[in-house]
Amino acid sequence: MHAFKGLPGWLKITAAAVSVLLIAGFVFAAYWVIRLQSNISKAPLTAGATRTEAAANDATDRLQILILGSDTRDGKNSQYGSTQDSTGYGQSDVMMLLDISADNKRVSLTSFPRDLLVNVPQCTDPKTNTVYQPHSNVMINSAMAEAGIGCAVDTVNKLTGLEIDHFMMADFNAVKELSNAVGGVDVCVSDAVYDPDSGLRLPQGTSKVQGEQALAFLRTRHGFGDGSDLGRIQAQQGFLSSLTRKIKSDGTLSNPQSLLSIADVVTKNLTVDDGLASVQSLLTIGSRLKDVDLSKVAFVSVPTQPAAVDPNRLELAQPQATQLFAAMKANLDLTTPGATAAPSASASPAPSSTPSAPSAPAYNKAIQPVTVADGTGIAARGQEIAAALVGGGFTKAAHFLAAAVPKTVIYYGPGYADVAPDVANQLGIPASQMELSNGVVGVQVYIGSDFDSGTKYGVASVPADIVKQTAGDVKCQTVNPALIAR
Repeated sequence: MHAFKGLPGWLKITAAAVSVLLIAGFVFAAYWVIRLQSNISKAPLTAGATRTEAAANDATDRLQILILGSDTRDGKNSQYGSTQDSTGYGQSDVMMLLDISADNKRVSLTSFPRDLLVNVPQCTDPKTNTVYQPHSNVMINSAMAEAGIGCAVDTVNKLTGLEIDHFMMADFNAVKELSNAVGGVDVCVSDAVYDPDSGLRLPQGTSKVQGEQALAFLRTRHGFGDGSDLGRIQAQQGFLSSLTRKIKSDGTLSNPQSLLSIADVVTKNLTVDDGLASVQSLLTIGSRLKDVDLSKVAFVSVPTQPAAVDPNRLELAQPQATQLFAAMKANLDLTTPGATAAPSASASPAPSSTPSAPSAPAYNKAIQPVTVADGTGIAARGQEIAAALVGGGFTKAAHFLAAAVPKTVIYYGPGYADVAPDVANQLGIPASQMELSNGVVGVQVYIGSDFDSGTKYGVASVPADIVKQTAGDVKCQTVNPALIAR
């Protein structure tokens, strides 16, 4: 029987119109889902590393997504060099870790310089099952060249102690098309700049860049700061900061039509992990970002210094880098310097009958022989803890390098049972981790890998000046004097 039989004429017309609209809407939605889904390329999240955490819920959990910019010269990217310029799977020209809090109130993007020397773990190529042995002191951007994107993920996990949930990798063409899709992005330079290598040419002040000029702004290796990769990172962060402000002010993430347009552009040039390879997942993550306050979108650079083995390369600057990674693991707000995470129950000072802390010191702190044995393997870590003890009154505190150990222990010699608890309390080390040792004169704090950051055991804190800018900051990039256009 016809569904509209017996209905008044006007109601039949209305019902028919509604039906047509519903069908049209369904067809439209199906068209976009199929179109976007067919755009997406995917690859495994890891290259053999074992995860210890359960898969994150993209809609409700804290999410950490490794953003990679590939330097591949295949297809539409061939104009930027020959295939010999990017061997194997290509190298990560850009590497940023996007971190979205579970409550969607803060976001951080942490940049890793391409020149940073790291240890790459064993990785297995998912296409050929070829196993590549670990590499030491190699540039981080080479991590995915042999075994694919999953090896870059495994490398960042090893470096930071985190477990990344997803990755997104885009190529040169994605930058051009995205900048065109949003109608250009405002960037500011301190002087007129011309870089013949990247093709960047801008007048002094603020300009709107899109297409080739947007790509040139992000690719220039020598255009900003001192001409190093650190200057390029600042420019990339400035570009993304401006892009964030534009998308927020335009209401793009709340406008389905605009969002679909951008999604179409991005997914054509995007590779994601298997767990993120669905339109719904991508749109879910996009929708989570729409209400974040600009002041809580933090841009961070991993603390680095010239590498000892090669001053033209970079290494982690310690202890700041380890402090940053500890703060990230503790899920701290990086826009709040000095913020701390409450110590875990295992790190809380525990009662102990031997030795017992007196109500008031019956000794002179300034003359006590206290030493710090640095078993963390982190440069300057022992010096940092010794300085904290000096600040607490143990002015004779000294430090030395020691064999690496996993657990921190305070050893005290005969006659120092009253000093050890005060040292432990100052550093927040549990009394259960103190031991009498006849071979120790005074008190020795043997710090292990479980005390790799901060001056309170089990307490992570946000390093000072770690956030270079937020999305609410408008900054001009300082042009490298060698590239100022005359």
